[in-house]
Amino acid sequence: MTGLPPARFARGFALWCAALACVACDSLGGSDAKGQSEMAPVPPPQPSAPIEDTRANVTRRCPQGMLPVSLKAQPSFCVDRYEANLVEAESGAALAASQRPLDGVKYRAVSVGGVLPQAYVNRFEAAAACEASGKRLCKAREWYTACSGTEHAKYPYGNEFEKRRCNVDKGHLLHKLFGNVTYTYDAHYNNPKLNQQPGFLAKTGEYAECTSEVGANDMMGNLHEWVADDVSAKLREELPLEKGDQWLGKRGMGVFMGGYFSSHGEHGTGCLYVTATHAPDYHDYSTGFRCCADL
Repeated sequence: MTGLPPARFARGFALWCAALACVACDSLGGSDAKGQSEMAPVPPPQPSAPIEDTRANVTRRCPQGMLPVSLKAQPSFCVDRYEANLVEAESGAALAASQRPLDGVKYRAVSVGGVLPQAYVNRFEAAAACEASGKRLCKAREWYTACSGTEHAKYPYGNEFEKRRCNVDKGHLLHKLFGNVTYTYDAHYNNPKLNQQPGFLAKTGEYAECTSEVGANDMMGNLHEWVADDVSAKLREELPLEKGDQWLGKRGMGVFMGGYFSSHGEHGTGCLYVTATHAPDYHDYSTGFRCCADL
């Protein structure tokens, strides 16, 4: 916060301390929706330590909480370490991970450890929250690069599947809560109770070994993550899709990647788990996101 007036610096520093204290309390006190909704205001992201880019002979920075990605044949960019949460842009009050964003409220995305990541969001809401934080929604190719690393690994951690390393392969949560019924969009797929069940949605960083080469956490499992791309002929060029074109939806559909806590590889392997059959305004208990930014 160098260069800010003393009063503004003190106020920002106090907010930052309150946010850290809140994360610690949430880790000790459980993960219920009430506790998350009372999380202390989170300050705007600040620049991280400089990243030297010798090719351009300049010093560039990623916002705090983001990781630099600079791989062969890829432009440099930044990616969130953790799946995102939503906080109100004006007050900094956190939205509970099991709640839908409220109409008319502007949110910004934050990436912190030790909290339940935000679910029930559509692509438009995710993109707007990233933009409010000075970031943007990741492109599909960027997301895949941050997940698979320099060797284009199948999983964030390598090419061999390791059980329980990431939050996947859980039972079907809808069956557990509602039994064998005809599921409806609002009453079932977007029911807040779904992500309040212990043992399913995990806190950010809880699966500490589910980390990619660049250091990004939970890119496989936990929540599906929206990316900025539409379904188009170009998507086939951006991603080495395992399932082929027959698994893509109509042109203009949205795309989310990585799978979620109940995934069993239905739509691809690890970093190439691609769901491309829902409109961009779709949302349910499994849909989350993380942000990217230019370096």
